[in-house]
Amino acid sequence: MLIEKDKVVSFHFKVLENGELLENSGDGEPMLYMHGRNGLISGLESELTGKKSGESFSVTLEPKDAYGIPLESSQQRISKKHLATKGKLQVGMVVDINTTEGLRQATIIKVGKFNVDVDTNHPFAGKTLTFEVDIVDVRDATAEELTHGHAHGAGGHQH
Repeated sequence: MLIEKDKVVSFHFKVLENGELLENSGDGEPMLYMHGRNGLISGLESELTGKKSGESFSVTLEPKDAYGIPLESSQQRISKKHLATKGKLQVGMVVDINTTEGLRQATIIKVGKFNVDVDTNHPFAGKTLTFEVDIVDVRDATAEELTHGHAHGAGGHQH
């Protein structure tokens, strides 16, 4: 079955920058998404179009097709009480912040006594990345998945 709009795709991936491994899904469950519903970075979704289960490929994406160009407006000062991440805080550390939309990741750029300055750009923003992808499965989306507009994991509804 070919990957096209509204197919549910599961795949393993590695993300590299200049040959250095940044992320690897190989030790866990495969990534799952519904194709054509903007659930994946645009450049990777485009490369997956037309491929099928069992295929492997590698693609290098410029920032605009991956996690975007970092925005200076994405830096802000927040109270430490909004951090879901506990323990010693250090510059460069990725933390979880409690927001009205749920948890959001940010990178600490300065630590103060009561506040932290954070950068909410994706940690990979501004980077040219190589993705090594192994497609595990391609299937039709269920009626529930089509209604919700995204894939559900094993056992059903997972948000």
